[in-house]
Amino acid sequence: MARIAALKPEQVPAESKPALDAFTRNIGFTPNMMAAFAQSPIAFNSWATLLGSLSKTLDVKTRDSIGLAVSEVNGCNYCLTVHSFTAEHMAKLPAEDIILARKGRANDAKRDAAVQFARKVIETRGHVSDADLKAVRDAGYTDANIIEIVALVAMYSLTNFFNNVFDHDKDFPAVTPAGSI
Repeated sequence: MARIAALKPEQVPAESKPALDAFTRNIGFTPNMMAAFAQSPIAFNSWATLLGSLSKTLDVKTRDSIGLAVSEVNGCNYCLTVHSFTAEHMAKLPAEDIILARKGRANDAKRDAAVQFARKVIETRGHVSDADLKAVRDAGYTDANIIEIVALVAMYSLTNFFNNVFDHDKDFPAVTPAGSI
């Protein structure tokens, strides 16, 4: 059971309403996480701005794969359900690629380098090796791309931590832990 209430539309602070309404229009419903997160206009709008900006970086398959890898490491079941659903339905990743991403890998060589690097960033709390940087650069990522990967890791970790703290009711079908797949 959730540890924080998801707001009803009439309870949403005025400062959060435009961003929350935009998400609701785009998605077709209001996810529980967002309805709870909107209680803090400062935190919610900052996250929404970051999400919007980072949605312009890399490609959707790579972004969703990074989200899956980070959420798996952080043990965020809520985000794993969201990213598994969006990876399948929006990024059009096959089921085997979704499982690989959750394990920090990808079938595509360039995406694999990004996902492995993202996993190293979260596992080492940013203390990656020179070899880790070389591998992601050798795969064709620029320093700007690497900064964007780190920003994605941080953004996904923010929602992972938020969802782990408040344990929202899931909006999407549950997924099996990657370690047992």
